[in-house]
Amino acid sequence: MKHTYLHDVLPFLRELEREKQKQFEAYFRTAPLWLMDLFQSEIMEAGTTFIRENEPADTIFFVARGRVKATDYRISGIAYDFMKPMNLIALGGMEVILGQDTYQTTLQTETECIVTKLPRAQYEKWIYSDTEAFRMEAKLTCASLLEEERRNRLYLFLEGADRLAVLFSEWFEKYNKNDILCIGESRQNLADETGLCLKSISRAIKKFQADQLIVKKGNQIYIDREQYERLKQTVDEKIGNV
Repeated sequence: MKHTYLHDVLPFLRELEREKQKQFEAYFRTAPLWLMDLFQSEIMEAGTTFIRENEPADTIFFVARGRVKATDYRISGIAYDFMKPMNLIALGGMEVILGQDTYQTTLQTETECIVTKLPRAQYEKWIYSDTEAFRMEAKLTCASLLEEERRNRLYLFLEGADRLAVLFSEWFEKYNKNDILCIGESRQNLADETGLCLKSISRAIKKFQADQLIVKKGNQIYIDREQYERLKQTVDEKIGNV
């Protein structure tokens, strides 16, 4: 019955792929109806900053469709993008788990997104009184932090082209369609993703083209399954030598 009600209060769920619907259903499986009645949803345009570091963490966000990124500007003013949650997680949930009153990072939409919001006070009331819900959020938060820490360790020891190979491999695993990944990101975005300078990005792309690890068509980069396997093998070999 709750799944039916969830789809009633979030009608856009019916238009999403089944995997995303399952994530919503699993996350809110034990949620009370009064909490679902508080849902507010909106469509955010690409480039919308909806969470700012150090501002009051008074709202919890769930991204139903689209991609978001977290950006750190604290190191010499350089933008470093370091998180793109794929599975459903509560953005702002980490602050609840850690007892933080302000957001710990800045979040911006990369694409047009459908976002659902809940007031923090009511969200806290639910998960603090529901052991299963609290355990699920803690598990998702820890998994996200561990994944980010793993990438940070890799980047610490890898050079420019290898960092980009890691990024392209991860993107292929997450975003490929019929074994083809199409990358339309600008070189500046790739630099922000990897913490590299534009010259390093340009050199890496030229190297990948020369090694036939990517195909460039205009401003877009294409990677097929065979190229992905070769990129992944290169990354695995580098990691094995670290």
